[in-house]
Amino acid sequence: MDQQHETTRRHFLTLAASAAAAGALPVVTVRPAEATPAMLSAAIHNVVGEAPLRIGKVKLDIPPLVENGNTVPMMVSVDSPMTAEDHVKSIHVFNEKNPQPNIGNFYLSPLSGRAQVSTRIRLADSQKVTAIAHLSDGSFWQTSVDVVVTLAACTEEVL
Repeated sequence: MDQQHETTRRHFLTLAASAAAAGALPVVTVRPAEATPAMLSAAIHNVVGEAPLRIGKVKLDIPPLVENGNTVPMMVSVDSPMTAEDHVKSIHVFNEKNPQPNIGNFYLSPLSGRAQVSTRIRLADSQKVTAIAHLSDGSFWQTSVDVVVTLAACTEEVL
């Protein structure tokens, strides 16, 4: 082993021993096991700001009854011609009870061809899933679907 790597390892071990002797513990941020209504509202506000949310134009295709929350198919489509003058800029998906309320953000352009995204998500429990589309005219459109999950995902056993 060359001198430079040996010194680096020694330096690291010295720092680690000093931290242990000083009683230093790693900083751990504890998050709630599921999103709170305030977290959901904040996540949506981060996307739409003060703009009004309108109902319509957005279709959320997700099974209403899911046996296993670990892999839930989901497709969001938006009624849009996807032209330079009239297109969907982004699609955002939120949920009520997962540890993180923002499931995903998808950015589109007229070159996307159609305003549609498809993926698989995890759901921690039975909950409402909301999709919001941001259109090129600055408007925001939404839809929500209630999903019943019989086997929850996003959970860990505490021993």
